[in-house]
Amino acid sequence: MFEGFEPTTIKTTNATIHLLKGGQGSPVLLLHGYPQTHVMWHKIAPRLAEDFSLVIPDLRGYGDSSKPPDGENHSGYSKRATAQDQVEVMTQLGFQQFAVVGHDRGGRVAHRLAVDHAERVTKLAVLDIVPTYTLYHNVNKEFATAYYHWFWLIQAAPFPETLISNDPEFYLNSLLGRLKPKAITPEAFAEYLRCFRDAATVHATCEDYRAAASIDLAHDEADMDRKIACPVLALWAEKGVMHRMYDVVAAWRERAVNVSGNPLPSGHFLPEEAPEEALAALKAFLRT
Repeated sequence: MFEGFEPTTIKTTNATIHLLKGGQGSPVLLLHGYPQTHVMWHKIAPRLAEDFSLVIPDLRGYGDSSKPPDGENHSGYSKRATAQDQVEVMTQLGFQQFAVVGHDRGGRVAHRLAVDHAERVTKLAVLDIVPTYTLYHNVNKEFATAYYHWFWLIQAAPFPETLISNDPEFYLNSLLGRLKPKAITPEAFAEYLRCFRDAATVHATCEDYRAAASIDLAHDEADMDRKIACPVLALWAEKGVMHRMYDVVAAWRERAVNVSGNPLPSGHFLPEEAPEEALAALKAFLRT
């Protein structure tokens, strides 16, 4: 799925990050969402690599990256800790400044990275999310129904872990199986399933959500006055629910100085459901 890309592993202060690197041009960090891995970029990465040097990691806790301890108040999976991994990865690869594209959970890591390391991030693209703080402080029935897993995965271990691990294939199909035909390729699904058959991955990904409902909110509240200075592109799913609940661009303008955005003709998993449109939007943004 990633012909021409080189796999490597980089040790950070508190994790070991598995990633692919490839391409030529200015550097771009691609961060995946839940319940996926770096594989979610496979439809657009080869063509994006024609113009950019890509770094495509598995976030800590996901895929073949390590699963650090939970830490106090889930700090081991805070977006601050996960973002720090990526800064150290890019430093070791020789990239002092870079653009970041994040989908879903990766978008939340990218948001924190742009706040904590503003001098490193040249551009930020966030795919089908609004800020975590905004979501948790504006919960309604539609959000709670569509994003039920936000409230289920944060329950104390081992409740969600036990249920997911009982039948990970059924669980992943429930999250990914409602897409338009063939949006998630058999090869990609097999990779997601391989990872979710590992109990350590299941627990770590639950910790990601537990952190979002605890320590991440504390970090966000402390930084409410720190606006992202670099250009921000917000893309969202025309067939999803995010834009029905929130004005996506307006939500990001509360957190960033320079925001543009538009919908893509897909559901939540933009790079796999609408790869051509996602590729065109990202290329246009990253080139300017």
